[in-house]
Amino acid sequence: MKRSRQRGTTERSQARRAELIATGRKLFADTAYDALSVDDIAQHAGVAKGLIYYYFKSKRGYYLAIVEDSVAELVARAGSDTDLPRGERVRRTVDGYLHYAQHHQAAYRTIVTGGVGSDAEVLAIRDAVREELVATIAEGAYGRRSVPPLARLALIGWLSGVEGVTLDWIAPGTPGPVPPREELGALLVRTLRGTLTVIEEFVPECPAPPPS
Repeated sequence: MKRSRQRGTTERSQARRAELIATGRKLFADTAYDALSVDDIAQHAGVAKGLIYYYFKSKRGYYLAIVEDSVAELVARAGSDTDLPRGERVRRTVDGYLHYAQHHQAAYRTIVTGGVGSDAEVLAIRDAVREELVATIAEGAYGRRSVPPLARLALIGWLSGVEGVTLDWIAPGTPGPVPPREELGALLVRTLRGTLTVIEEFVPECPAPPPS
């Protein structure tokens, strides 16, 4: 009985923490970091501000938890469907990435641009998610997450281009009609195939997967 109560308490605590993070994602989507105080956050969440400090220690800790939660969701969406053929998995990875950016625009901007100013911890989170996404792409293309340095740099270059394109795609007021996600995804997959072909030229042990 005691163990059951402890498990119930832990589950409630995790649920409350998740609720606070969900609230924070909405708040920081519309309001600048410096414009929100812990009192403001607590008021919007309908809790005492002591609860924010209990779970996250500080406003900055709260913000970092929100960024990390957003990163985890982005990586999970991009890295799903691991049982698919390699070519299809690469396409699904790109589509999952764009789907996340399209439906979580503020969180995506925070992840890609580094969030608040030049916060070193947020930048470290951004760099970590880039490495994870590159590993996900490598696994989809080659069946392994680790690739030689030159191949990794080529994939980082491709991903940096994807970030710039995606930021422009979701930017409010982008001139002209915005292409649908499927069309943009097809374009990015085609450019990735070109990158994989170049990688094969320079790194023969990383052959480009056959078209599918």
